[in-house]
Amino acid sequence: MTAMPRPVPVVTADLVEATVPVPESLRPWFTELGRIPTVRDLAESFAHVPQAATTIVLRAQPGAPRVALVIGPQTKALYSHPSKPASCLRLRLAHGAARPLLGVPAAALTDRVVRLADLPGVAADLAAALVELSAEDIFEFLEDTLPQRVSEDATRRAQREVLRSAVAALSADPNGRSMRALAADVAVSERQLRNLFTAGIGVSPKHFARIDRVRRVLTQVRSTPLAQSPFSTSDDEPKTSLAQLAADNGYFDQSHLTADFRTLMGVPPRSFLRGAVPTPSPCRPLDRI
Repeated sequence: MTAMPRPVPVVTADLVEATVPVPESLRPWFTELGRIPTVRDLAESFAHVPQAATTIVLRAQPGAPRVALVIGPQTKALYSHPSKPASCLRLRLAHGAARPLLGVPAAALTDRVVRLADLPGVAADLAAALVELSAEDIFEFLEDTLPQRVSEDATRRAQREVLRSAVAALSADPNGRSMRALAADVAVSERQLRNLFTAGIGVSPKHFARIDRVRRVLTQVRSTPLAQSPFSTSDDEPKTSLAQLAADNGYFDQSHLTADFRTLMGVPPRSFLRGAVPTPSPCRPLDRI
């Protein structure tokens, strides 16, 4: 008997996006290129999960020219209901790359959407070319163009390396790190560490860790559903519990997980998984810098 596919009560970008890592030569500035195919089933609401990264988005709608946007770090989930079919190419910036590429610190973009061409950085000059390129041509274009345009002194490069080391340490420890321990690991003061995260990522180390934990929970529950979850299709498949999810992902207990999830996602975990989410809104309006 053919198994029934798992229902997906809420469609998220992470579920439909196909990603490829960028070439080594572009890794100082980007981490990956994501492709979201044209979404035609407009009956589904679409969840944008919190993301501690800045992204250049090349958005296309049938019959309209592609537009180049920048979506800053997103501190809380957004639920939208697309009014028209659309597809996206998404270039995710490396931590610390916002200022050299976009001309502004990441904190200036947090929870905002702006046109790439409106920003003062070198990437704004590439907006017109990027919207004309296919996904297959973007890497070659950037490899040929960026090294001659990006200027960065040794101090800023060193700061980006410290930031990346701190991010790696935070992400590798599901139980979380204290600010004091994390700062000591990367040989900076706690104040310097906060400033590096705010300017380079757009959120504090604490908020980065909260977003990272919630994203890990969502990934884990897709592969091992909660007991009595709508993701579950069989009584025989492995299941987990909120208490186990909390223990696996560095929360004090189940109530800590539920409270943090509600703050970032707008609803408790079980509500999200059965599709009981906030009323979707139209796409976010553009902001100005």
